[in-house]
Amino acid sequence: MSGTNRRPLSAQSRTAWGDGIDNYGSEPGIPDSPMENKNWNGSQSDTRALSRASKPQSKGCFSRICGGIRSLWATRHTEETKQNRELYVKTTLRELIIYIVFLIIICVITFGMTSTTMYYYTKVMSDLFLDTPNSKAGTFRTLTNVDDFWRYAKEPLMKGLYWETWYNNESVPEAQQGYIYYENKLLGVPRIRQLKVHSNSCVVHEDFKGVIQECFDSYAEGIEDTKPFGQNGVNDNDTAWNYQTESALGGSSHWGLLTTYSGAGYVQDLALNKSESEKIINNLFDNLWITRGTRAISIDFTVYNANINLFCVIRLFVEFPATGGAIPSWMFRTVKLIRYVSIGDFFIMACECIFVLFILYYIVEECLEIKKHRLHYFKSFWNILDILVIILSLVCVAFDVYRTVEVDQKLTSLLVNKEQYSDFERLSFWETRFSNAIAICVFLAWIKIFKYISFNKTMTQLSSTLGRCAKDLAGFAVMFFIIFLAFTQLGYLLFGTQVKDFSSFQNSFFTLFRIILGDFDFQQLEAANRILGPIFFMLFVFFVFFVLINMFLAIINDTYSEVKGDMANMKNEFEMADYFKKGYSRVLDKLNFKRDKIVDIQKALRSADINQDKQLDFDEWRQDLKTRGYADGEIEAMFAKYDIDGDRVLDESEQKRMQADLADQKVALNKAFNELEGKGNRQGTARRSSSRVSFNDDSGDDSDDEDSGTKSSRTGRTSSGVSYEEFTVLSRRVDRMEHSIGSIVSKIDAVLVKLEAMEKAKLKRRETMGKILDSITESDGTSDEMKREQMERLVREELERWDSETSMTAGSGRGASPGAGSGSSGHGARPRSRPASGQNGDYVVEHITSPV
Repeated sequence: MSGTNRRPLSAQSRTAWGDGIDNYGSEPGIPDSPMENKNWNGSQSDTRALSRASKPQSKGCFSRICGGIRSLWATRHTEETKQNRELYVKTTLRELIIYIVFLIIICVITFGMTSTTMYYYTKVMSDLFLDTPNSKAGTFRTLTNVDDFWRYAKEPLMKGLYWETWYNNESVPEAQQGYIYYENKLLGVPRIRQLKVHSNSCVVHEDFKGVIQECFDSYAEGIEDTKPFGQNGVNDNDTAWNYQTESALGGSSHWGLLTTYSGAGYVQDLALNKSESEKIINNLFDNLWITRGTRAISIDFTVYNANINLFCVIRLFVEFPATGGAIPSWMFRTVKLIRYVSIGDFFIMACECIFVLFILYYIVEECLEIKKHRLHYFKSFWNILDILVIILSLVCVAFDVYRTVEVDQKLTSLLVNKEQYSDFERLSFWETRFSNAIAICVFLAWIKIFKYISFNKTMTQLSSTLGRCAKDLAGFAVMFFIIFLAFTQLGYLLFGTQVKDFSSFQNSFFTLFRIILGDFDFQQLEAANRILGPIFFMLFVFFVFFVLINMFLAIINDTYSEVKGDMANMKNEFEMADYFKKGYSRVLDKLNFKRDKIVDIQKALRSADINQDKQLDFDEWRQDLKTRGYADGEIEAMFAKYDIDGDRVLDESEQKRMQADLADQKVALNKAFNELEGKGNRQGTARRSSSRVSFNDDSGDDSDDEDSGTKSSRTGRTSSGVSYEEFTVLSRRVDRMEHSIGSIVSKIDAVLVKLEAMEKAKLKRRETMGKILDSITESDGTSDEMKREQMERLVREELERWDSETSMTAGSGRGASPGAGSGSSGHGARPRSRPASGQNGDYVVEHITSPV
């Protein structure tokens, strides 16, 4: 039906229009391109049918849900992105954004687990127990024998563990006792444990068997002494003199400076107050608790500071080697075992929950990639890195749960019996390993960023350089370590008995690495061996530092130069800036398109009322918008939206309502456009034609198209899939091309005319010369003078005729094509003067008559 005969149902039209141009998305009622407009031919039934046909076939709810879920794990390895560059860009950006969120979460968790307070807490505890001097100014760090140990146990240890008086020597109330520095609660009681080896644990040479009756070897778990001992009899209930296994004590092994020690031994728990503990220490001292077979003694206790919610697990360890003497070592583990106390802790807990969701997300992602690529999946370094990050994360999550449960059980047991030893050593050990694991996980997570930014050639220089020189570096590494290990063994054998840095093969290995970095003590080497020390040092510096290190740098520099040269000629897989710029331009074009629609409708409201009766009927509305390129469907829908009473006429109030809505929408669009553009009236961004209506043009004057005369102010409208401004630009380019080609064709025509004239003139010259020769031959009776005059006259007449023809040709050439008269004289384009003709005539006559 025609739009003038029947009006569409208002309800349907309003539904079709929807919210119109109120939204910044595509308008449901207005087709976005004339590809859709050409199907709106005015028939309402066809309109409805087309509307139904244009809707996509609805999929099942389950299929849509599955597709949405599947799209959550779309990556470059699960999607076919090689042929679709836009999909590749979108997928890469999506992966990068998700991974950055994951990286932020894991960084928040890790930095929430630690703080600088931990360092100062450790420093305070270490200063107290390691640097507090005894009566003879000795500290734990300076222990050298058994006497030093007992002196430390009686004085600095007791003073550090029990703070029972204030600084003015007043007694601390009993309820406030058990605190170190009055702030750190001592959990349970401290424990002293020793490990011994039995007598005759080593073999005495036959020459000394009569003199040496007992032999105590260096510590080994297989030669531990497990028998009760004591000079004044043994109390079965006294644990200090009775051996207990590691499982019975619930202890763990300890890695000392000399070797690794088991968690078993003879233990003695101290008391909750200083006086009782001093009695215990004196009893052990009086009864010779430390014997010749003693190989290690550990002092273990744990303190908790509620102010900062931190535990400090302390172990003071003294090794008694078979050589005699004492070697002190220590361990301070400051850990946060109670994780969720403050508001910030609960925020970290929320981040941990999000972290678990991310791990589950990446597990599904990697499973999908493994399912698609099979064994090829494991050939990629980045995929192996993904698996490592996931495994470490799962281990950390499992330990987090274990730690929470274990700490709760230990604290509950400790509150029941405050006089028992509280063993947090094993838990603090695994908490430290947990911190190490999550630190490595964060490190690998940061390295993994290169996986997502590898599309940029600058970002791949490091990996490309290392990958290309991998074989050269492998060969160099073999040569380097052969020489380096030879020097390591030489240093260990030459100086191991006198220099601490070379006292073991391991120490010698790291000492030589320190020499490479410039950290060395030449005086120690020289003092150890005045001849071989300097020779060893100079040879090592020459071969390793000057030769091998510079070879390594040469390999890296040469390969880097090659990689940089190759990358200079490469293009990035895609330019991120171009992608965002393209998306920005699309948004601007869309806003321009919407704003132009509003301008068209505002103009239609002012100009469509032809009879000026302030009543805009549908025919006037339709006729005006038709001339602006709109289809019947959108015209009807827009009209029906504001025709509330359904009388096919917009009265004055309805028109005002439409104008107010359009004004509000235009202001909103202008605001959005200015925010995107950054400037309110920047020129050129909208890329509009000069014949188009300005965005802010409310005068209602239509602009005429310079080429076709069609009135249109809608920049975003398209015709057969091409936007109007593109069509206008293309038309003007075609016109300029036709104009340029026309001038070239006219010049070519002029040249062809000249060439044709020259060919005709050449033929005429031949005919004329033939006639002259014939006339000379026929006049036999005339004298030579007469023949000469006759021939000169004929030649001059012919030259004058040539001059006149040449002038006419040149004039016609100039008229045919401007600039064509600039040809060279060799082509006969330059007119010749009479003197030149005379000269030429004499010259021709001379040369013609001379043979005669």
